[in-house]
Amino acid sequence: MTQADDTLVSVPLHSVAHGRAGDKGNRLNVSVMPYDPAAYAVLAEQLTEKRVLELYAHRGATGVKRYALPLLPAFNFVIEDVLEGGVNGSLNVDGHGKSNSFILLGMQVRVPGKFVRAVNPAIRT
Repeated sequence: MTQADDTLVSVPLHSVAHGRAGDKGNRLNVSVMPYDPAAYAVLAEQLTEKRVLELYAHRGATGVKRYALPLLPAFNFVIEDVLEGGVNGSLNVDGHGKSNSFILLGMQVRVPGKFVRAVNPAIRT
């Protein structure tokens, strides 16, 4: 697959973007930033509030608000009721939710192959 390849491939989001997570009480913030700014529009179509809520349903999430920041380019997702009460009210090992960004970064997305950043080329198939 060449860098100029526009063939769509299905890959985990972490192959085309990185993330950062934090907390505010029982809310989780997850920011997603594509490695290539040109991938922003393709990701905007797929990183919907509905899909993100479905990803975190097993954690008890009750709502998701997406903030699109096209000039950065980035997205910020605020996910409600996902931290089992938050850092002061939870027995959860990760009350701050730092590791919870990996739930979102594991989401499958379809993107042109030119946006995929992977060490193992077999990931692109």
